[in-house]
Amino acid sequence: MEKKPVISATRSLATQLLFLISSILYTCTSATAQELLVGFKANPSSSVSSFQSLLNDSTSTFSLGFLRVNQTQLALTVIHLPSLRPLWQASPTSSFRWSDKTRLFFNGSLVISDPQKRSFWSTGTSQQGDKVVLLNSSNLQILQKQVVLWQSFDFPTSTLVENQNFTSNMSLVSSNGLYSMRLGDDFMALYAGFKDGKTQQMYWKHKALEAKAEVVQGQGPIHARLESDGFLGMYQMGKTPVDIQPFNSFHRPIDRFLMVQLERDGNLKGYYWAQTDWVLDYQAITETCELPSPCGPYGLCRPGSGCSCLDNRTQVDTASFQCIDGDDQSGDFCSGSDDFWVLRRKGVELPFKELMDSDTTSSSVEECELSCQRNCSCWGAVYNNATGFCYPLNYPIQTLVGVGDESKVGYFKVRTKRRWHKKMKVGIRVLGAVIVVLTGVVLGYGGYKIWNRRRRGPKRVLEEKTEVSPGPYKNLGSASFKSIEMF
Repeated sequence: MEKKPVISATRSLATQLLFLISSILYTCTSATAQELLVGFKANPSSSVSSFQSLLNDSTSTFSLGFLRVNQTQLALTVIHLPSLRPLWQASPTSSFRWSDKTRLFFNGSLVISDPQKRSFWSTGTSQQGDKVVLLNSSNLQILQKQVVLWQSFDFPTSTLVENQNFTSNMSLVSSNGLYSMRLGDDFMALYAGFKDGKTQQMYWKHKALEAKAEVVQGQGPIHARLESDGFLGMYQMGKTPVDIQPFNSFHRPIDRFLMVQLERDGNLKGYYWAQTDWVLDYQAITETCELPSPCGPYGLCRPGSGCSCLDNRTQVDTASFQCIDGDDQSGDFCSGSDDFWVLRRKGVELPFKELMDSDTTSSSVEECELSCQRNCSCWGAVYNNATGFCYPLNYPIQTLVGVGDESKVGYFKVRTKRRWHKKMKVGIRVLGAVIVVLTGVVLGYGGYKIWNRRRRGPKRVLEEKTEVSPGPYKNLGSASFKSIEMF
């Protein structure tokens, strides 16, 4: 009871600091342009520690500019100025140096160039625009005589804002690049790229309920839109939604700005801005253990009990979520069967098994394990003795869910050593063999030289005694020295 005033005071102080930072930003950006014309150029300023504003909307709520990332890198972003929260980012998979050599310019297209690294990003508009504007919705646009040639709303990164359309050819990608959201024929789904981003495993799916309108096959793909009334809707034709996912603030008369974001943990969350802070308003996945990997690789999540490890011998590192030290989760096991050991665990199941392929040909846990053991692309398998279903895992092992039913058994491969260590070991063996061979050659050659010199010794002395020399003293000295050297 005594800690509540302290927490309240801390929050109050944080709010005051946020207002102070926002006020400074508003002051610094009050003279920021509201349109960029052809010929515009800008370089990152060394005096800026966080965000360098280049273009504002008319209300100074949103701004396009350079955001400093990890001190030395920059990102071209559209941010929500009061909270400094990024809403859109140009080329989220590329990084640019924060230096005066990096340049943003507008020549009809927006372009970022870095001459030293020869990397660049461009809007690549087919026609040359005449200006860039930032709308009050946070939408960045390139215009030619008021015709939109390009807009950031068509290229979302990890975030959707209210009244922004999300079509079937778009995707949201989390900032760590592991998770994505896409639309299907009549559903939206979340995917995990556990295996170098190549193997996409669906871990959440929401099918259109079609309460007010139906999805008609052949009438075009569906699209989604975050509505200002407080819901994420799916549409096909017209304005009647085929599905509604309501937020907590649905139909509430709140003056708000809405957004949804695909978070780094793989959850899709909705927020609204409450003048001083973002308020959580929606979660696609409400249970922690249903997330794709809440406890990290080889972790075990028990509802209400938090994280532990599958091997029962180690504690999960809460900073890195690493249960098995030195685990290598790259590639597969197709290079050999001697580079992994097997971990078995009873009472486990997959958090999204309903969305995974299952093998019904395995009649026992032994057959399920054997099928995975023989498959070099398989990292593990989970077998349910009650149903006879075998779930092979063709991606590196992530978090499993702990259950009380011990008839659910897991079989998991664990790589023993990293590939570079194995290659180094082979290299050391080869180098050792080469050294042995060279040593033998040197010793053999030295032995031969000694034997040959001893064998030819008497003959060489005789030849030197009978040799004619222009100077007797020189000849005698030479012969005497050589005789001593040989004998």
